[in-house]
Amino acid sequence: MELRLYNTLTRSKDPFRPIDPANVRMYVCGPTVYDHAHIGNARPVIVFDVLFRLLRRLYGERQVTYVRNITDVDDKINARAAERAISIRDLTEETYDWFRKDTTELGCLRPTVEPRATEHIAEMKILIERLVASGHAYVAEDHVLFNVPAMPDYGRLSRRPLDEMIAGARVDVAPYKRDAMDFVLWKPSAEGVPGWESPCGIAVPGRPGWHIECSAMSWKHLGETFDIHGGGIDLVFPHHENEIAQTRCAFDSGVMARVWMHNGFLMLEGEKMSKSLGNFVTIRELLNDWPGEVLRLAMLSTHYRQPINWTRQGIGFAAKTLDKWYRIIGDEPAESEGENPFEAEIAERLGDDLNSPSAITHLHHLAEVAEDVDSSSALKRRFKAAANLMGLLQETESEWRARQAQDAAVDPAMVEELIAARNAARKARDFAAADHIREQLAAKGVVLMDGKDGTTSWEVTR
Repeated sequence: MELRLYNTLTRSKDPFRPIDPANVRMYVCGPTVYDHAHIGNARPVIVFDVLFRLLRRLYGERQVTYVRNITDVDDKINARAAERAISIRDLTEETYDWFRKDTTELGCLRPTVEPRATEHIAEMKILIERLVASGHAYVAEDHVLFNVPAMPDYGRLSRRPLDEMIAGARVDVAPYKRDAMDFVLWKPSAEGVPGWESPCGIAVPGRPGWHIECSAMSWKHLGETFDIHGGGIDLVFPHHENEIAQTRCAFDSGVMARVWMHNGFLMLEGEKMSKSLGNFVTIRELLNDWPGEVLRLAMLSTHYRQPINWTRQGIGFAAKTLDKWYRIIGDEPAESEGENPFEAEIAERLGDDLNSPSAITHLHHLAEVAEDVDSSSALKRRFKAAANLMGLLQETESEWRARQAQDAAVDPAMVEELIAARNAARKARDFAAADHIREQLAAKGVVLMDGKDGTTSWEVTR
């Protein structure tokens, strides 16, 4: 199959050709660890996890390196640590642990490398000194700033007019800046906030600007030029634009990443999510109400480049879909031997710029094939393996039902006992007793699925 990806840099969907098929490299901007991640943060995590899985299938697990950074030095972190009266290290460790647990529950694989910004200060200083030496940056009042006019094709990624870029960057007005668009590579640290020995002979301790962090970490782990750089659409400018400027000018190269991919914005019930509107929802809050796999399916139901309207109705539909699919596969394992045409068909659809809605539509079709009365356990195993490619159907039906019951405070053994009693009542034609048991279970949120031979499965409604 051929993988085609939309490249923000070229504004076209092109065949993906890795620099080295034996070493496919992808970098995705990760979290700034100062608070619980919100549902909008989950979108790139899930989207690029699917791409990671697809790349591993195409090129081999050991041939793909996925780097997702952790920003653990930032003004927001400093402010939150002071507000909570805890150390910055304690805050970042606690917040990263939340993020790791959340993304694991969303069914995401761990990236190959998760570098921390604070562990790459040396690389940042090397880049900064290179930029100053080449005339692409300058020192002013203990700051180091990138000299935007020194890069003639600055702005290729976002393709914005200068006045729009200035507005979009919310540039700081400072007397020491040569140009309004110049951005900070290094800045002095006040007492009480993290600081390191500064580059370029600056006498006072300082800390890096946001953009230089990703340039340093991608260089360290992927090289001067790599295959794919991903993130949310909100990062195109200024963050990704500035990453490109720093890296290309530091290494005198024509390209940083060959393909730039960006997922669309997330709306919540048709409105922009914000704390001021009172509709700010964290991943953890949603995980308290829904299994992570439900949230994952709901997220993948919209193409990654399109805006997504995150609704409770959409989550509910994803939950019902997974209930049905788990009922179909039962406790069958995923097919792991030989060629699986079901999996190949899903890979083909994902190969068209990660067209997850098309892949999900086809999974519905494959579910009908696997559900047919004449279907074999082999078909069910193939269906499960096909869904696994998208990080779905990772459990058995028994595990899925047990999780639902636990979330709803329902005892699975009690449910099975009542189902057995109901089947016995139906066999004895005591329909009043059978109906009473159904009503008893319904009151606990348990819905039964009946077949000609009795109850075949059950699920917990929310």
